[in-house]
Amino acid sequence: MPPATVLPKVAAVKVAEGERLSSVHLPGITLTVRSRRPAREGLPPALYVHGLGGSSQNWSALMPLLDDVVDSEAVDLPGFGDSPPPDDGDYSISGHARAVVRHLDAAGRGPVHLFGNSLGGAVATRVAAVRPDLVRTLTLVSPALPEIRVQRSAVPTGLLALPGVVSLFTRLTREWTPEQRVRGVTALCYGDPAKVSPEGFRNAVEEMERRLRLPYFWDAMARSARGIVNAYTVGGQYGLWRQAERVLAPTLLVYGGRDQLVGHRMAQRAARAFRGSRLLTLPDAGHVAMMEYPETVATAFRELLADTGEPAVAGSTDRAVDDEPANQTTGG
Repeated sequence: MPPATVLPKVAAVKVAEGERLSSVHLPGITLTVRSRRPAREGLPPALYVHGLGGSSQNWSALMPLLDDVVDSEAVDLPGFGDSPPPDDGDYSISGHARAVVRHLDAAGRGPVHLFGNSLGGAVATRVAAVRPDLVRTLTLVSPALPEIRVQRSAVPTGLLALPGVVSLFTRLTREWTPEQRVRGVTALCYGDPAKVSPEGFRNAVEEMERRLRLPYFWDAMARSARGIVNAYTVGGQYGLWRQAERVLAPTLLVYGGRDQLVGHRMAQRAARAFRGSRLLTLPDAGHVAMMEYPETVATAFRELLADTGEPAVAGSTDRAVDDEPANQTTGG
């Protein structure tokens, strides 16, 4: 059974200037959505999906740079950020994808310019493959797509998926301060941790303190990590690489040369899988290029818009999200 739902106080979450948080109540889930007022009415909608252990705050550096071209929303996936766990405890890739689809269907915002980082990249890929009617363009920053040889630095994150590992880890790290935990996460996710400002570090520490008080924090981490590992082992039509080949939306791929979680070597495979995709490689970036180099990512997205315009997106609207069984922008 999933843990009891405890909804954090919205006021406890960092909200940047120009942002607002709202709660969206849907059958089985409650989502917190971070939004910005667009520069003018009528701009096409965009939705941003964060990675494992992240939140909608991960997009706060990028979103204001696109206020004049899109109407931005970033979602906290169930169990992360300010969203409570899903009622059914489903943290699989498909479970998260269903949450995104339900939100878009209920809000009537589709088709959107869909962004995803890491876990959110895998989720966005599945959404774009099975509900092409909801996606105008797809921008993936270090998407968590299956790798045959996972980087050694990514192994500890994957181990969270194993039964009992979270309990062991929490015991072994009981004495770690929130500051130590944030430094560890920053060192893992950033190509250059020095890019985190003192204010950004303080905010991250406060957020870490808040999350560690949530009774479902580690459960959401472990189950979502298990969802990634399970998705890596699935083949056939449910496999993420097969679904990447089905994506119809114009796609921008962003990879960091110093990424310790998603191998940079996967960039070329992704460029081949997503038809007609554009590839942006940032040699000094880590796993969260939209946080380290938001201006560069924003420029690449603007170039994608300029080259593609606003194409009509074809596709059936009655397809459900499939469940799994048990240095330059260039053409890809």
